[in-house]
Amino acid sequence: MAAHTPEDVDRLFAERVNAGDAAGVAELYEKEGVLVFEGTTFRGSDQIRAFLEGMTAAHARIAMDVKHVVGAGDGAVLYDDWSMTVTGPDGKPEASSGKAIQVVRRQPDGTWKLVIDDPTARD
Repeated sequence: MAAHTPEDVDRLFAERVNAGDAAGVAELYEKEGVLVFEGTTFRGSDQIRAFLEGMTAAHARIAMDVKHVVGAGDGAVLYDDWSMTVTGPDGKPEASSGKAIQVVRRQPDGTWKLVIDDPTARD
């Protein structure tokens, strides 16, 4: 399933992370998309997928809540609050949360994909 609205991007992101589907999450990004996490920038499909595989390997469970969407033509900015737990190296759950800013763009087929994803931009 593809994102048919900007908000669908976040809904599908959470569904796919929670299902352990790193490849499916990576498909939500444009080929040249960018993900920024804890000061590291992941550029392009391969780097983003590798990062996401680490998340899903840690049994990530994420909840996302789109607070506001600002759209202009074929682009939109999502302001999203999220919370996540992963299994730490010691086997214990580790919790984190953030306030993301995400830039999405409508694709030629009418679906939406992430261009820039910064999950801690508003912290």
